[in-house]
Amino acid sequence: EVQVVESGGGLVQSGGSLRLSCTASGLDFADYAMMWFRQSPGKEREGVYCISKGGVAYLFADSVNGRFTISRDNAKRTMYLQMNELNAGDSAMYYCAARPAFCRGDSNLYAYWGQGTQVTVSS
Repeated sequence: EVQVVESGGGLVQSGGSLRLSCTASGLDFADYAMMWFRQSPGKEREGVYCISKGGVAYLFADSVNGRFTISRDNAKRTMYLQMNELNAGDSAMYYCAARPAFCRGDSNLYAYWGQGTQVTVSS
């Protein structure tokens, strides 16, 4: 059984930082692309950042460019999203998703999802 679990969310002041983690089990983690999506109330789910099985990062949300960094540690079966200079617009539920090999922006192409971790940025 595949399990995807996010952690690291919380309440932070504007300008602060958080690091999200996503751990996946039950699949060959190194062979999967891992993606962060986010969704806030009343808005559509948005792709944020993806890292391919080869470790190439793909930015999908221009608003986080220069503030967020994605990385992965295959030995730990974990992906990370370092979020700096957070602002109110970053408040959302953040979801981790997995698909084989390559990054894609379409959420329908991701077979495995976590339950999400809430990020709230106070102004």
